[in-house]
Amino acid sequence: MINFVGAGCGAPDLITVRGARLLSEADVIIYAGSLVNKELLKYAREGCEIHDSALLNLDEIIEIMAAADAEGKNTVRLHSGDPSLYGAIKEQTDRLRELGIPFEICPGVSSLCGAAAALGVEYTVPGVSQTVIISRMAGRTPVPDRENIAALAAHGATMVIFLSAGMLGGLSAELMRGGYGADTPAAVVYKASWPDERVIRCTVGTLASAAEGIKRTALVCVGNFLDGGGEPSRLYDVTFETGYRKAKP
Repeated sequence: MINFVGAGCGAPDLITVRGARLLSEADVIIYAGSLVNKELLKYAREGCEIHDSALLNLDEIIEIMAAADAEGKNTVRLHSGDPSLYGAIKEQTDRLRELGIPFEICPGVSSLCGAAAALGVEYTVPGVSQTVIISRMAGRTPVPDRENIAALAAHGATMVIFLSAGMLGGLSAELMRGGYGADTPAAVVYKASWPDERVIRCTVGTLASAAEGIKRTALVCVGNFLDGGGEPSRLYDVTFETGYRKAKP
């Protein structure tokens, strides 16, 4: 069995209980060494075979998985954050399906969540935005034309932008081209939950200058949810009736 496990956004104790158990039971671990906190390997049992996928190509990764499966071994493929967001797992799961090798996916704590925690904010603030747009700038991996940053920015919703810290000047220009004002609140969160985490609050217009020197492992958050405004949720309003609580006049 191959278990794809989300390692979480950085701190080793932000892995799920299930993920930690799967690591401790694994005979083989293939981890994304360029992104995953190596402290997580402390969950591995003695004698576990460990491979750093930063040094491997897809064929080599699948070869390790297939060999382990043929020997009846349990393999953990440890990805950063949550595998469902920019996890690069599809090409692996497609190959495993072709080979008839069973796999399961254990979700993780995305840096999307880690960044919000570092900022002390909620992305979905009543009266401000009830939509979160997750995207990236086009780089070596292209982005469909209909999903360019300017087109998405036109919605005025909360935006969380991955894999774009090295293109902050272009990102700023695209956000403004889409309709965000230069004074719209923004933030860059570098290595959320890691010991060297940095939180830089700025505006759309000052993204590039405020976060100069940060080129990778950072999220860009954009929107008025960052300014502390908005309305209280109706959920706990004394006049709001729920299936568990009667409203009071």
